[in-house]
Amino acid sequence: MLIRSSVTVAILSFVVSVRAAPAALTAVTTPALVPLISNGPAIASGLKMEPSVVNGLTKLLTDSSGNILTGDALRQLTVFDFNNQAPAAGSQGGSILLATVDNFPILQELGISGAVSFIEPCGLNIPHWHNRADEILTVVEGVLDTGFVQENGFLTEIETQLGKYQATVFPMGSVHYQQNPTCSSAVFVAGLNNQDPGRSDIATSFWALPSDLIDAALGFPTTIGGDTIDAWRSHLPVNLAAGVDSCLQACGLTKEV
Repeated sequence: MLIRSSVTVAILSFVVSVRAAPAALTAVTTPALVPLISNGPAIASGLKMEPSVVNGLTKLLTDSSGNILTGDALRQLTVFDFNNQAPAAGSQGGSILLATVDNFPILQELGISGAVSFIEPCGLNIPHWHNRADEILTVVEGVLDTGFVQENGFLTEIETQLGKYQATVFPMGSVHYQQNPTCSSAVFVAGLNNQDPGRSDIATSFWALPSDLIDAALGFPTTIGGDTIDAWRSHLPVNLAAGVDSCLQACGLTKEV
């Protein structure tokens, strides 16, 4: 009886061990890069004419026979690849790519968009505002200093510093920025509540005005005059700019002019 019990226990142990053995792991490959849609605005325009979201999705994701697309054709329309981003011409502080209805048409009528930005040491996402969206921004790598100014009547800057997996918000229309104050790269992910949030860079928008209006608005005619405004315009940064001098000096970096 004792022998039989021992044999039974041994058999049960073997069965349990076999059942608990992990399945062979298969190699995981990185999904291929998904190219950006080149005719996004045209596709989005067509979807906007559909009477409902379901009709729009049907038009977007099926072929001429009414079958759901497969493979790369479906993947390009349903996956937005932020790996496609590259610094804009003249950008010295990193890169940013925003997924909107123009380059990701499936967002049509969904009321959302998103961005990922890689900010280099001392990089600055220059002051800007979003014309049609509130924003929530989460740091996923590094540290960022941020701030926003709301509007006349609330001109006090609201400053924050964010570490990894910390977030803040920028209300619609508020002037805001993100600055990397460290010598290591930073990354943020942002969500916006409009498929077409818009972006206006403060410096670019302001300096697009006539020279005499800029001169009068600044109120410093002895420093900036109508004859020098064009020279100022030529040095305006784009998107991600080199950061403040104190950070550049601390990190041993130089600001290209």
